[in-house]
Amino acid sequence: MKRFCSFALVLIVITALFSGCYQEDETIEIEYAETTTQFDYSKFEGVELSVYNWGYYISDGSEGSINVNEEFEKLTGIRIVYDNYDSNESLYAKLAGGGADYDVIIPSDYMIGRLIAEDRLAELDFSNIPNYKYIDERYKNTAYDPENKYSVPYNVGMVGVIYNTTMVEGEPKSWSLMWDEKYKGKILNFNNSRDAFAIAQFYQGLDINSTDTAVWDKAYNALAEQKEILQSYVMDEVFNKMESGEAAVAPYYAGDFFTMYGNNEDLAFYYPEEGTNQFIDAICILKNSVNKDAAELYINFLMDPEIARANAEYMYYASPNTAVVENEDYIAFLEELHPDAYNILYESAEQVPTDAFANLPDETKGYMADKWTALGATITEESSNNSVYIVCAVLIVIILAIFIYDKIVKWKRAKVDYE
Repeated sequence: MKRFCSFALVLIVITALFSGCYQEDETIEIEYAETTTQFDYSKFEGVELSVYNWGYYISDGSEGSINVNEEFEKLTGIRIVYDNYDSNESLYAKLAGGGADYDVIIPSDYMIGRLIAEDRLAELDFSNIPNYKYIDERYKNTAYDPENKYSVPYNVGMVGVIYNTTMVEGEPKSWSLMWDEKYKGKILNFNNSRDAFAIAQFYQGLDINSTDTAVWDKAYNALAEQKEILQSYVMDEVFNKMESGEAAVAPYYAGDFFTMYGNNEDLAFYYPEEGTNQFIDAICILKNSVNKDAAELYINFLMDPEIARANAEYMYYASPNTAVVENEDYIAFLEELHPDAYNILYESAEQVPTDAFANLPDETKGYMADKWTALGATITEESSNNSVYIVCAVLIVIILAIFIYDKIVKWKRAKVDYE
């Protein structure tokens, strides 16, 4: 659920081109828990494990962080084949279409419920996952997996409102900010039907998991009214728009707020008093996995306190791992990230009403999809999103051309001098 294409990409390319080479990552010493090293990994040497995860949803070695997949390969000899998706619906479409051959996936709660109902997930052997002991009890026995048979929590998050303090008056506390006509043309909303409808439902005190079409009609009417003052519907485009000041108000996931704040300290965040969605992304193994034991060891590795902390510090989402939440270095990291980071992720998150998405009946999902199509939400942002990629691509091409031209000129000069 994380990150974006922005002009930072261009800066990275510029730095890489004109520095001449990439710097090698420093070796990081990791002190694993005994429950991680107790296994005989030798029998798994050469096994290939296919993992399907959200983009930018694992510590990858950048900026001095731990490269989680590489460290797992070093420890176990198991090779990771890694692929990304951008939404639960994209994940499901890939699985349902029969074009996916993955071992490990990391869906959100309601999607896990759907995959369990469709008998697509394998029951876990927790003797291979002793680090499960670090998972906070509040994230066990969930509605989507009540007997803890199919999933291990990976990340926890909540949706809130991000706003620009130089553009928005006062200190808002309600979802009503997203319907405030004073900010017409400066308000964003999710380009995601489930999240967008949930905002309207929370705002009106409605059940986000209702099967009553009247509830969805009320939410639709609120979204239709809101559309008149929206700038656009977005997903990852929210980063560029909020960081640059192009937009003033946007709902998004709490962890991602810290990424935006790092690039624009005028941004602030709150959980609306009417309530909001809390989600759990959890690790599962597909039923057709041919490497189930290796997949369980991978889950155990991700739950190791040091690895889980590396992921929490990389992604900025709340961790369900008690060894992380209680770690003094992690708490100090959050203090540097944002003055109120620990409070936002762990304390104030408990002070507002929350509800989780349930797997809706097919009829309700179809009705919601029809209403979303009628709203015409999904077409609004396409041209804007494409333009960002086009600009990035053009700038990169120009930079490459300048770089190559410079190299040719220097080569010709060197040749003349030699002759």
